[in-house]
Amino acid sequence: MCQKIQAHPLFFFRYIIVTLYLISNLQKVIKNLLLVGAGSFAGGVLRYFVSILMKNQSGFPWSTFIVNISGCLIIGLLWGLTSRLHTLSPAFTLFLMTGFCGGFTTFSTFSKEGLALLQTNNYILFTLYTIGSVVLGIAAVALGYIATK
Repeated sequence: MCQKIQAHPLFFFRYIIVTLYLISNLQKVIKNLLLVGAGSFAGGVLRYFVSILMKNQSGFPWSTFIVNISGCLIIGLLWGLTSRLHTLSPAFTLFLMTGFCGGFTTFSTFSKEGLALLQTNNYILFTLYTIGSVVLGIAAVALGYIATK
């Protein structure tokens, strides 16, 4: 026995609305993806360049440390500029903050989000986010490393 499944009439209406929305915004979505991709490429290449220039000879990961701290400084400067002066266009902000800083280091985004939690007095979330990110981040690296052996 075959039972016919009947779709709810609102399903098709919702499908049409979502499809029209995506089609109407497709050009903007593609532009934003290209901006983030180009920024990520530039940030990743610069990070790699820094790691080549600063070969790890002391045991301390200086290149990563410097990239992370400078990435925090860059995203802090950009965040400050965009929130105070409103001088950067949304596209340029997307390219620099999401793309470049994201490709250069994700630690800058982590630090920006932590500061935002502190600025809004979310001390419990800040603590959970900070400790959780560091501990789970290191644990995930260890898990990935162990899984490859």
